[in-house]
Order: sequence, then structure tokens, then C-alpha cells
Amino acid sequence: MDEAIRKARVLVEALSWIQRFRGRYVVIKLGGSTLDDAAAVDSLLVDVVFMAAVGMRPVIVHGGGKAISAAMAQAGIQPRFVAGRRYTDLPTLQIASRVLVQDISQSIVDRINHHGCRAAGLHFGTENVLTAEKLTLQDPQGQPVDLGHVGQVVQVDTDVISRVCSTGTIPVIPSLALSPVGHRLNVNADTAAAAVACALSAEKLVFLSDIPGILTDLKNPASRLSHVTGSQVRALIADGTIAGGMVPKVEAALESLDAGVRKVHIVDAAMPHSVLLEIYSDTGVGTEIVP
Repeated sequence: MDEAIRKARVLVEALSWIQRFRGRYVVIKLGGSTLDDAAAVDSLLVDVVFMAAVGMRPVIVHGGGKAISAAMAQAGIQPRFVAGRRYTDLPTLQIASRVLVQDISQSIVDRINHHGCRAAGLHFGTENVLTAEKLTLQDPQGQPVDLGHVGQVVQVDTDVISRVCSTGTIPVIPSLALSPVGHRLNVNADTAAAAVACALSAEKLVFLSDIPGILTDLKNPASRLSHVTGSQVRALIADGTIAGGMVPKVEAALESLDAGVRKVHIVDAAMPHSVLLEIYSDTGVGTEIVP
């Protein structure tokens, strides 16, 4: 009986959050090492199905860099890096298209369907929702750096996403876009998720990570910051507390907040039901970043 009462209290605690977020968009970015852990992915997708069941409008944006690298190795293609970034030539783009659309995206759709909810992959093979322009960087001397078939999202078709969500279906969007003339471009999944969240004026943007949030000491999970402002995050980047692969993630978070997203969350993908605990409980388990 005590256990039953405890469960009832958890539901009551979640009620106010369910009422508050009903009808709101939440964009969830899935990628990195998370995709290598089938149990973690399944736990996340159960959370996403729960969100849809209680009236929220979840949208999944995913990458797949590790799977693409593995497929390239199997095909005997050596990755090439320019200015620290992966160069996407035509064979690499073809592999990325297959892995992201046919393998990862379809797998996510199938798992969501298995859990009793509808899902739809939105990409060049169905209904494309990401439009990008070719991305060109500059080297330290100010010269242009060509990254091949790599783009930056400049437009999101919110009409299609809204229509899909209105039927109770969960959109699954791989990190591939089309140029204005229909050429495929590989895009960064973090910035793609941020672009989708901005375009939808999402209530929340959630990044799944391999650490439990922003840590002041990478070796100490207990140093997690549960709540930070955008200005505090900028200071942490400046003093080197936030470094490496976390920098582009939090920079995408800051751009999202500037564009009207209400909150950005960074949570540990390995923790079971971390997304539900972060969104529907009084005490979060990750880091929330607010304007």
C-alpha cells in the first residue's frame, strides 16, 4: 500500500506540469553515444510516447555520427577532416543518407510504433522539413574552408511538423537537409535541433548527453549545475569550464533561448527516464538553461 501511495504522489506531482505543458512543443535531440545503447534509446522513446499521450507535442531530431563512421570504415572510406571538421564528399553523403534515413530514423519510428504511438520520419524521402545553405568556414588567415556537402539550416517547414503533430504522430527528423535547389546537405544535429525548436517557438529543447548536465568539474558528477542563466553559461565558456564538445551544444542552446525557446535542458541519456524526471518532476536531474 505504501508503494501504491508513493506512485500516486508521483502522478499528482506530475499533474501540474502535464497541465502546464499540454499542447506545447518539446524538441528532443538524440545522437552521439546514446544511439549505441539500445536500452537507453528505448527508455527515451517510452518517455517521448508518454509526453505525446498526455498532450505534449514531442519532436525528435537525431544525428548518427558514430554509425556513419562505422559504415564508412566498412566501405573502406577514410574520413577526411578539414579545420577540425569532417569533410563530406559525395560517397560520404550517400552513406550518411542511408544510415540516417534507412537505419536510424526508421528504427526510431518502428520503436515508437511498437510502444503504441504513431511516428513519421520527415526527410528527403518523405516530406522534407529542413532547408539549408552550403556552410563555408574561414581558416585563421581568413580564407574560405570548403567542407563539401555540409550545410546550415536556414528554414524549417513548421506547417508540415504542426500537421503531423496535430494527428498525434511524433515527427522524427534526421540531420539531413535539402538546399533550395534540392541538393542534400549534411547538417549538425545540435544546430538542426535548435533551428527546429526556434521555428516552433518550443517550450523546451532537450539535449541528450553522455554526462548528467553542465559540470563545474568533469570528473565529479556531483558538480552538476541544475539551473543556469544564459549569461552564466557564457561566463563558463569564457573561463574554460565548458569546453570541447559541450561548447557547440550550449552555443546552440543560447541561440535557441535568444530566439524564444523558453528553456533548454541537458540530461544524461544513460539515466532511465531522465527526460520525464527533468520535465515532469519538481526536482530535475539535468541542467536547465534559461534566458
